[in-house]
Amino acid sequence: MNMQAAAARADSLLDATIKAVVPEIQWTHHTWTSGSCTVTRRRKVMTIISEQRRGAFLGVVERFWKKSGYDITGVNRDQEMPAIFAKTPEGFQLTLTVGYEGQIVFRADTPCVAKSAVADPTTPPNGPAHPLGRIPAPNVRSAFWSAAAPLP
Repeated sequence: MNMQAAAARADSLLDATIKAVVPEIQWTHHTWTSGSCTVTRRRKVMTIISEQRRGAFLGVVERFWKKSGYDITGVNRDQEMPAIFAKTPEGFQLTLTVGYEGQIVFRADTPCVAKSAVADPTTPPNGPAHPLGRIPAPNVRSAFWSAAAPLP
């Protein structure tokens, strides 16, 4: 596998993870990087995930990763900025982090593979494409994910 193929696989892992979240969330591409033999892809969630629904959101992702056969390698249970870390059988590392203003970022890191050129991701975001460096805080409301009431 070369870096372009690994980047495409990382994109498909992120696609599947985001698709597993129901109701649907809006997301945009975030910066991606490549090293001497690895690629990192990132996506930011533009849907407001309320503090009251954050645990449910993380639970959906964690259950999907486990069901997909990924090892959960770590969980940060911080109240304001939690995170989940997973590893696929092929050695791809996945991360969900909650950052400033509740911004959720998905990240996929490839294992070391054969060096090659790497193209931009081809999956279009399911909302506005924001210029890198100008991605706002989450600003899309969801009747479910943005609700202030905790799940019953």
